[in-house]
This record gives sequence, structure tokens and C-alpha cells, in this order.
Amino acid sequence: MTIEGFVRSEIFLPRLRKASVLAVYDPGQRYREICQSLADEGTEVVDAGTSSIEAREAAMLALASLGQPGRPRNLLVYVPAIPPVTDEERQTDPYAVYAACGAVFPDGDGDGYESICLKAKPDQATEIRRLFAENPFPSFALIDNVGGGLSWPTLRTNLHAESAREIIFALLVPTPKQLEALRTSDGWAPEARALLEKSLGLKLMTKAKTLSPIADELWRFLLFSEFVFDLPVALPGALSNVPKAIEAARPLVEHLCETLRNGASSRNEYIARAEAVEDDLKLPEVCTGIFDLGLRDTFPFEERTFLAGAVNALVAEDIDGAKAIVSRHASSVWRSKGESQAQWGLIETGLRLVEGCEDADRELAENARSLDMLIGHYSTSLREVDRLHREFEQAVADYIPSDASLSVAVDHCRKRYAKLIEKVQSLFSRQLETGGWPPPGRLSNRDVFDTVVEPMLKESGRRVALIMVDALRYELGVALHGQLAETEQAEIKVVCAQLPTVTPVGMASLLPGAGTGLRLVKDGDGYYVALNESKMASVANRMEIMRSRFGDRFMEAQMSAFIRSKSELPKSVELLVLRTVDIDAHLENAPSETLTTLNLIHQSLKAIRQAVHRLKSEHFSDVIIATDHGFMLNAHAEAGDVCSKPPGSWTVVHERALLGEGQSDAANFVLPAEKAGVRGDFAKLGGPRSLAPYRKGLLYFHGGASLQEAVVPLITIRLKQVKQPRIAAAKVTLSYKNGAKRVTTRLPVVDLAVEGENMFSLSETFEILLEAHNKKGEVVGEAKRGGLADVATGIITAKPGVKIQVTVKMAMEFEGKFVLKALNPVTLAQYVSLELETDYAV
Repeated sequence: MTIEGFVRSEIFLPRLRKASVLAVYDPGQRYREICQSLADEGTEVVDAGTSSIEAREAAMLALASLGQPGRPRNLLVYVPAIPPVTDEERQTDPYAVYAACGAVFPDGDGDGYESICLKAKPDQATEIRRLFAENPFPSFALIDNVGGGLSWPTLRTNLHAESAREIIFALLVPTPKQLEALRTSDGWAPEARALLEKSLGLKLMTKAKTLSPIADELWRFLLFSEFVFDLPVALPGALSNVPKAIEAARPLVEHLCETLRNGASSRNEYIARAEAVEDDLKLPEVCTGIFDLGLRDTFPFEERTFLAGAVNALVAEDIDGAKAIVSRHASSVWRSKGESQAQWGLIETGLRLVEGCEDADRELAENARSLDMLIGHYSTSLREVDRLHREFEQAVADYIPSDASLSVAVDHCRKRYAKLIEKVQSLFSRQLETGGWPPPGRLSNRDVFDTVVEPMLKESGRRVALIMVDALRYELGVALHGQLAETEQAEIKVVCAQLPTVTPVGMASLLPGAGTGLRLVKDGDGYYVALNESKMASVANRMEIMRSRFGDRFMEAQMSAFIRSKSELPKSVELLVLRTVDIDAHLENAPSETLTTLNLIHQSLKAIRQAVHRLKSEHFSDVIIATDHGFMLNAHAEAGDVCSKPPGSWTVVHERALLGEGQSDAANFVLPAEKAGVRGDFAKLGGPRSLAPYRKGLLYFHGGASLQEAVVPLITIRLKQVKQPRIAAAKVTLSYKNGAKRVTTRLPVVDLAVEGENMFSLSETFEILLEAHNKKGEVVGEAKRGGLADVATGIITAKPGVKIQVTVKMAMEFEGKFVLKALNPVTLAQYVSLELETDYAV
């Protein structure tokens, strides 16, 4: 292969395929013709050396239309100038944006002209170094003429390879045809010995003439050599006699290792070989005490040290340092192992949480001058911190610990979140005492039915569905709204929940007439909820209010039963109420398992989307999604975090609210009930000023007055009844370890790809739900939330032509045969399935 061909096929094309955008800086204009030769239907090339103004405009237009139907999928911007190095230089460079949103050349020392020539002709390293010593810029033709290309005839013939690099790669991971050719031919082994010694400095110890022992020695030599080249400190004495490559072979060694790690056909072999070499050389034990192992994670134990470095940087609040480590190892081969993905994912979500807390802290003071401002700030910004915290706690639950190395990072992130939200809560409780609840001008839950739902029913024939969701926190409502808005006309509003924020009160507040008729009635030492003198003691009582008002126009059902039902609704039904308590049930009914059940939230959001889809098929025109209250995740609480009740005569409501008589103190606020929006037999309402409950040990709670508990979403959806023809189609494929049928870990990583079936598919994104089902059809595994799978919904978004690796989290108690299914998340139609079986080591 010529130097031009090598640059084109081994450097420029792979970066374009991976990033879609490539900026090539070339002050010597050595690579201009190569760049121009890449222009075709799939790649647009903009030459910034022709006209600066026209080139800038062409590049911007090309970037904006990238991937649209009929337009190229890749963009290469050729800049005959020195690449910017500092941030100041990047700010003044009009083409730096293309490097930032894609890839750049040159990118590091490995992209120097001499390094490229050494990679392309590793078996002629000595001659090439001599040429560069005499002339810093030898021509392509001069480099191409080095060596004559006549060496190793038997290997070239048997392996159908040209360069030493290609031959060595074939010796490491031969194809079936190459393996058979080596097995049935003679004379190649002496050539291999000579080639390896000349190219790498490897003098084979084995006398064998077959591939297996030669490959074993070559793998060990190559991997250890990369480890030594990357090690910034002296090699431990115990490893000093292990054979390693000569310095001149460094570009070849690094290029081969990178190719082996990144290649789909060689990745699994690389993992197995590296693990074996690490164990054989006892590298973790020998390298104990070395804290800086360089930048490359050749061996799995190095990845552990890099993970530890990220933890240390995070805990030391060196956020930039931690982010740099995470970014550098984002594509590490060791992250293809599910356990490793879970651990790095935990650090990534922790970093996002800490960063989110820092940003929110800076913005808090100027947005907390009134209760209304604080609610507005929460609904636009602060709720993102709650989302990040929930995602972090889900990542903690997904982490299957083998040691306690990450516990310090978990504690640090939780404390940072606790510090922020307690500050927010302090501001909220002070504003609440001053302004009361709800703030003037804010919609209250007790007015939702009369002002939002009932006006829709006045239009004859208009079918309206009210989905009453228990414990749909505002940030979850935002996630759900985002999913629904992709296909329907959906809006989300901020609503103030009725205090105290418990289900009997909150659900009754969503009934007709609650704005004037809702009361809390004293009942011995407790209370009950009444609506216009009727006791709301159960779901049946609440639904009877609807039925008495709307008669045959009304129907109600559990949402899960409605989704499963095949029967059409009666035509007379114009108001359908669907009820779901899944979120609250998952989180509240198993207190000791609250964090692990966080992962079930996405099932509830998925079910709501399915219900909306079914309602559309039943010709409903409007859907309103309302909730009774939010919730607080209390994983950050210390053992003694509990609030003491103030003096007085109080009824405790759900460990977070007080009804009765008494005075406020340092730990508790107390309001006149009327000022708190509470009507009935109780004079006052109180609660903790902090986010501590009246009983210790609660990981999840609601009932009190906080932004998380009392600010809730109201989602209104106008269903689109006109169906647009779907012209984009795709084929989904699933595979596991190149065809393996047994999974050996509870976090297996599968390859998922979407192939567009027509030209309109290229700019589409496709939503996929990945689930593992046992023979009974029960879900026994799902895509691990975070990263590729949306944390709230579990849905994977994929683009055609891109293969992605997805970690599947198997249920801890399940073993046996299962079917992995890729499903449409709304209709649950199956795209593709894969039959697998567990084969765990323990």
C-alpha cells in the first residue's frame, strides 16, 4: 500500500466514519489531493484554501444539512494552515468548530508525517528514519520506493497481505482462510521469524513451526511492549527481563494494539489474550505502588487504576481532572465488559450530579427572592439536579460491587447533593411561611378538573382521558413529556399539589369540585378526606364522585388493565379515568429496596406511553396526565437525620406533615391551615424545615412541603388523529460475542445495529426497547439505564448505519434460557429477537 493509500484508508476514512466530520490541518499542503479524492456521494469536501469567505459559507451549509435526505453523511474540511493549539487560537480559528464537533488531523504525535510513514512501512523503519534524518519532508514517492516490496513472499502469498503490518495482524488474528493456508503450507515460519525480528525486535524463543505457539509469544511480546512504551516511570525489576520491542517499533506496536482493541472481529480475542498475559506476568502484584501507568489501558488492571484515579479526582473536587480521565477512557476496550461499564457509568453520573449542583448553587440566590420565583427556577433548572440525583442513585443500584473502591465517591456525591437541596429547602420553607401555599397565580391541583378537564367535556362528542398517576415527580413528568411530544402535541405545566402531599389528599384534590369542597376532617387521633361532606376513604369513593356527575359518559379502569384489554370502549364514554400507582408502589412498599426499585420507574413511564397510544386508537382527542404528589429520595441521609416534632397537639401525616395546634421552632415551620391551602377541622399545618422526616430510616418519602413533594407536572396532550404515511423504515439486528449463545455475566454487552431500508431512513432516529424474557414471557433483564438507554424510560435511540454496544442488566435471581427482544416502545411490536442462555461462573 502506498503512503497516500495508507493515509486515505487507515487515517482519514476511519475518522470520517466514526465522527462524520473531519477537519484536516495541513500547512505544508501535503495531503490536499488525498482529501479531494475523498469527495463522493457520501462525503462533501470543503477546501478552505480556495476562498476563505466562500469556504466558510460552504462548510456551515454542509454541516447544517449533514445527513439529510439526498445530502452527504460526512464532511471533510481541508485547512492549509497550522492547527490551533491554545483556547485563544481556537476562538479565532473559523474552522475550529468542525474539529470540536467531529475529529481532527493531526491529533497528537502519532499523526506526524514520520510516524505515519513508520506505521505504513514498519519493516523499513531503519531506512525511513535515515531518510527523515537527511530530509524532514521526503516525498510520498521516495517513501513508497523504500524496501521494494519484495520481502516475505510466502507470507504475502498465503495471507494475501502486503505490508509487514498486515502480515503481523494476520498472524495475531487470522481469518479462517488465512489459518487454513498457514496450516497446509510450509516455508512461512522462517519468514515470520525474520519479519518479527526486523520489524519488532522479537527473537522468537519457540522452535515450533505452527501458528499457535508463535501467536502466543507474539501476543505477549506485543502487549507487554505497548505497556512498557506507555509507562512513564521505571519498569519494575521483576519485569526487566521480559522481552519487549525496540524503540523504533513503537509506532507499529501502538498501531497494532489500537487496531486489535477497536476491531469488531479482534476485540474479544484481544480481551482474552490481555487477561491471560496479565495473569501470566502477575502484573497487578508486580506493579503495586505504581500510581501513574500512563494513558493507555493495555491490560485490565490498568483500567482499574484509571478508575481509581477518576474517583480520587472526583472526591478531591478536581472535576476537570476527573472528566479528562473519564473522557480518555470512554471507548476503552475494557468498558465492553458490563461490570466495568456499570462502574464507569457510576462515576460519570456522579460527575454530572456534582457539576449540576455547582451550577445550581451559583444560580440560586438570584432566583429565590419569592416563592413564585423559586418554583419557576425549580421547574426550569433545579429539577434537573433532582433528575441527575435519581440517575446517580440508579447507577449506584446498577453497580454490582466486587470491592468498596467506589463507596467514597458515592458518599461524596450524595453529600454534595444534600448540601444543595437542604439550602434550597431552607429558602423554600422561609418563603412558604411568608407567602403561604399555593402562591397567587399558580394553578393548584384542586382546580385542575374544574378549569382544565371539564371545559373540554362541554364540547359534544369530545372524548377526554384523565390519567391519574401516583407520585409522578416533576422531573419525571418532564422526561415523560419529552417522549410524548415527539409524536403528539403535548404541553407541560407546573401545578401546586395539595398539602399535605399524601395520596388520599392528592387524589381527592383532582376530583370535580375539589376547589371549594375539599376538606380534612378530624377523626379521633387521625383524619379523613371529605369532598362536599362525602368521605373519600377509597378509590371507589373517589370514582363514585365522577360517576354521579357524568353517568354513562364516564368510565374508569386501572391503566394496566386498559392496556391489556382487547375490547373497545363503549361509544357513550366521553370521560375515561385511568389509574396507576406503580411508581409509588415500587418505591414505598419495599423501603429497604427503594434504590434498586428505581429502575422500575421507566416501566411506569413506558406503560403511560402505551396507554396514550391505545387511547389514540380509541379516537380520544385529549389526554390529561395529572398526579397527586412528588417525592424525595433520601439516600444521602445520615443515621441520625430525623426531625423532632414541635410542642403542641399534632396529628402526624406520613412522617412529613403535622395537623393540629402548636408553635413553630428552629426545626419546624407552622402555618395557619387556611394559609397553607388546607380547609377543614385543623387550625394549623406544620412540617420540617429540612428534608428530614419524623422517623429515621426512610429512603423515600412524601407528605411534606418541599419543591420535590409539592411541585408537580400537569401534561395535556392533543392527540393527532391524522396519520402521516411512514416512509422511513429500518431493520434492527442483535448479536452477542460474534454468535455466542451463553452469557457468563449478569451484565452482558450486546451489539445492536439499525440498517436503513430506504433513503428516507438515513436522517431518522429509531426508538428501541431492549428486554430479556423468560419462557413465561416475564421480563428478566433490560437495557441498563444510563448512557445509551434513557435513564427515565429505558429507551435506546439509534441511528441507521451505526453499531452500538448495549449493556443488558439481568435479574439477579434469574438463570436459564431467555429471549432478548428489541421492541417498539409504544406498540411493543418486535423488531428482532436473540435466543440466549445464562452460564454464570457462580
